[in-house]
Amino acid sequence: MNMKLKDKLKDYKPLHWIYNLLHAKQLLHNKDAYKRYNVHKPLYGSISSRDFPDKTSSAWLDVNDSATVAASKKPFKNFSDDIQEQLLQWSSKGFLHIRQYFSHEQVDEVNNAVEELINQKHLPVTHDNKVMFGYKHSPVIKQMMQDEGLKTLLSFILDKETIPFQTLNFIKGSGQRAHSDSIHMTTYPLGYLIAAWIALEDIHPDSGPLFYYPGSHKLPYLLNDDFENYSTQLKLGNKQYSDYEDMTAEVLSHNHFQSEVFLPRKGDVLIWHANLIHGGMPVVNPALTRKSMVVHYYAKDVIKYHEITERPSLMEEE
Repeated sequence: MNMKLKDKLKDYKPLHWIYNLLHAKQLLHNKDAYKRYNVHKPLYGSISSRDFPDKTSSAWLDVNDSATVAASKKPFKNFSDDIQEQLLQWSSKGFLHIRQYFSHEQVDEVNNAVEELINQKHLPVTHDNKVMFGYKHSPVIKQMMQDEGLKTLLSFILDKETIPFQTLNFIKGSGQRAHSDSIHMTTYPLGYLIAAWIALEDIHPDSGPLFYYPGSHKLPYLLNDDFENYSTQLKLGNKQYSDYEDMTAEVLSHNHFQSEVFLPRKGDVLIWHANLIHGGMPVVNPALTRKSMVVHYYAKDVIKYHEITERPSLMEEE
C-alpha cells in the first residue's frame, strides 16, 4: 500500500475502532474506570480530554505540597534518607534522581538482551533510535521493568497502585524536542502516569543526553484543543506532532523555567512527573551511544488513553 495513502487512512477513527475491537481484551482495564467517572462510551471507541469535565491533576502531591504532606504517610519512613529528601521536593521539582539503583550486572544483562533482540531481528530500531516493548520478548528486560522497589516508590508518589506497561530501550540519543508524556499517554483524572528513565551506561555530554525543566510539571496540561488539534466524529485533527512541539516551545518561552541536562552514571534512575517537560539534547558525536531504558507506568484504577490519537490504551491483561 502507498505510504501516503496508509498515513491518511490512519487519520480515520473507524479504522481505530476496528483495530480496538480485535484487541477487546486489552481494553477491559478501562471498564470499571469508565463507570467510576461516568463515561458513557464503548470501550473500543475514541476518547480524548473532550470527554472529561476538567483538565487538572487530582494526584495528591499535585493537590497538596509534598514538603508538608509526604512525611505524613506511613511508607515514607521506609525510604532512604536521600529519597525522603527528594520526595519532599517532588511537588516543586517534579522529578527525583536515584543514584546507583541497579547494579552493573543487571544493566549489562539488559544491554545484552537488547543487542540480541536487534541482532536476531526480533525488534527493529525505530527512526529515533529506540527499541519498543522489549519486555514482551525478554525476561531480563521485563524483570527490570517489574522491579518491586521502583513500583513501591512510584505507588507512594501517586498514592495508587502502579502498573508498568511500556519499555523503550534507546541505543543513541533521540534528539527529541521538548514535550510532556501526557500528550502521548494520558489519564483521567490527569496526573496518574509516571516514568522511570534508567541509565544503561555512563552518559556522555556529547551523546545527546536527556534534558528537563524542573517545575514545568506545574504548567497547565497541553492537550489537543490547546494546540487546535480539533477532530470530528470520524476523523482525527489535522495538526501534526510538530505543531504540538511548536506550542510547547512557545509555552516555555513565556515562562522562566531553566533546563537541566541529565548526566547520570550507569545504573542511575530518574523518575519524572506525567507533565514534566523533557527531551533529548542534540547528538554532538554520532559515534557515541546513549544506552538507556524508559519504563512508563499508569495508576491502576484510572482511565488510560492516548490524547493525541484519541485512542484508549491497549494493556496486557491484569
